[in-house]
Amino acid sequence: MADAKDTEEPGHMGDGDQMVDIKAYGSWPSPIDAALAAAHDGRPEYPGFVGDEAWWTEPRPAEAGRRALVRRRPDGSEHVVLPAPWNVRSRVIEYGGRPWAGTDRPEGPLVVFVNFADQRLYAYAPDAPDAAPRPLTPVSALGGGLRWADPVLRPAHGEVWCVLEEFTGEGPGDVRRVLAAVPLDGSAAEDRTAVRELSDGAHRFVTGARLSPDGRHAAWLGWDHPRMPWDGTELLLSEVADDGTLGPARTVAGGPAESVCQADWATDGALLYSGDASGWWNLYRLDVPVAGGAPGAARPLCPRDEEFGGPLWKVGLTWFAPLPGGLVAVVHGVGSTALGILDPETGEVVDTAGPWTEWASAVAAHGTRVVGVAASPRTAAEVVELDTRTGRARVIGAAHSDPVDPAYYPEPQIRTFAGPDGRDVHAHIYPPHSPDHTAPDGELPPYVVWAHGGPTSHAPLVLDLEIAYFTSRGIGVAEVNYGGSTGYGREYRERLREQWGVVDVEDCAAVALALADEGTADRARLAVRGGSAGGWTSAASLTSTDVYACGTVIYPILDLAGWAEGETHDFESQYLESLVGPLAEVPARYAERSPAEHADRLTVPFLLLQGLDDVICPPAQCERFLARVESQGRRVPHAYIAFEGEGHGFRRADTMIRALEAELSLYAQVFGLHVDGVPTLELTK
Repeated sequence: MADAKDTEEPGHMGDGDQMVDIKAYGSWPSPIDAALAAAHDGRPEYPGFVGDEAWWTEPRPAEAGRRALVRRRPDGSEHVVLPAPWNVRSRVIEYGGRPWAGTDRPEGPLVVFVNFADQRLYAYAPDAPDAAPRPLTPVSALGGGLRWADPVLRPAHGEVWCVLEEFTGEGPGDVRRVLAAVPLDGSAAEDRTAVRELSDGAHRFVTGARLSPDGRHAAWLGWDHPRMPWDGTELLLSEVADDGTLGPARTVAGGPAESVCQADWATDGALLYSGDASGWWNLYRLDVPVAGGAPGAARPLCPRDEEFGGPLWKVGLTWFAPLPGGLVAVVHGVGSTALGILDPETGEVVDTAGPWTEWASAVAAHGTRVVGVAASPRTAAEVVELDTRTGRARVIGAAHSDPVDPAYYPEPQIRTFAGPDGRDVHAHIYPPHSPDHTAPDGELPPYVVWAHGGPTSHAPLVLDLEIAYFTSRGIGVAEVNYGGSTGYGREYRERLREQWGVVDVEDCAAVALALADEGTADRARLAVRGGSAGGWTSAASLTSTDVYACGTVIYPILDLAGWAEGETHDFESQYLESLVGPLAEVPARYAERSPAEHADRLTVPFLLLQGLDDVICPPAQCERFLARVESQGRRVPHAYIAFEGEGHGFRRADTMIRALEAELSLYAQVFGLHVDGVPTLELTK
């Protein structure tokens, strides 16, 4: 434990003649409390158009963490389409996918959506008198039941095409996924046989179909174990018969070593897709003959060493949207992302002007309008609309408003550090920052290294009030995009192949120690935290290095063998085959790297946070880990908080408040900080 520091000195005048109090790092009062951070957690998702209206989903932490469906009316007002407890969220592959689609009709909009509680598909006409959602699909009591995602409405044919995930047994792997057509008249609401299957189930995983402008072709993605979608997927193409059935599917792009993450149709009937054959997700064009025959050779539209795509963690993510006349709206970049308009004839991209530095994989187009979700280090995620005729972009939904003086927001730095063997390690550094407090001369601040989840993912450089919760109190944060992160090309992404628990741990440690060596951070007051795969990296760091004085481990993977042998969901059940190596060939490696096998190496305090409904990283992992920690006979201070009603990723405001306050209390006790207004975390000793 660090010695308590109760340093407090008279204030002095700062910039702008403002009185600045001198107080120890980590002990600064802040208006950003846990409740404020929780209220602003999450971001809008799945924007789209219903006629001329833009619609999207938004988080509601104060409403049991539900996702609300929101529409922007022509007068500019925003309206929640469905009241609580309706929760527009799919559980396909557990991480979900696009949960809604809509169309405009003379009598008003018709929307279909997935309700989280029962996973049924519903139809709803919100402007109809006495409107109420009506179910379109049945309930199954077998295993995880029936689940739906990525709907495409075909009102002229009286149906909606979706991805159907159907459990055939009680185990997480007893599941099949196909493309399916659901009648809009409700005839399948109690009758599974009324659902028409479109594909043959040849692939373990599929995305929703995208129909060509003339309706004669359908394209979708498929892949199989042990591949993850960023390893390799197949772009499948099928002809659509007059009766709505699909002909034999053929692979036209992708493969075991090429990841295609999105496909869609240009208005002239060409098939566009984002694939990483070059080592970067770039955009390609395939000309598809109208009367059958093989497509032409794929032509790159904008070959660059940057990403025009990303990891397909959810079904129906979009990085590009075709526009009339042949232009394409694209989300692209290295590390950070921009929204641009690509001219396929010249390869030129004109980026959207505005303050946004990070665009999500959520872009849709209607005529000359493009909507997306964007954020920056000074603004949380907003729904932004671009008018491609004028080049003007404006916020149309979930508009950011500063809940506190933005002077309390962190001022991040984009940095690249040298890791082992001189490899680059990308990171975002958030130094302690407050407009009215500073630390005594000569004191170095504590720092917490944040390891993102995935691990095939990325920490975006955006305003996050959870980060500000710590930095405004005088605790620095270092977000590390360790080797294996997305946004830097396939070579960087594959640094983690068979090296999980090694490269991620080494890269996080390299950043932490570099900050200490350069005099930015206090070497004695370093911590590590992360959730999911980041929880794994945090736990592995605590059991394999002596870099950190404590750590926060959130819904983690702790026992590789248990996770690989049936303790997780189907989507990631063979993820470790590439992250660690084939279990049948290197079983010792699974034990060697698992924190659960090395509980005896734990010597520093830690906090473990877990959702009891988590089927991705189940509570059993935490329980076995704690049993081994407590069986060692040594007293390592720790706390375990399990939350009822929470799954993988906390969504409820009360959960997030308790978790943040517990984490701050851990650091206060270990680093010797004096923090007011936060309940003391009881550590088992």
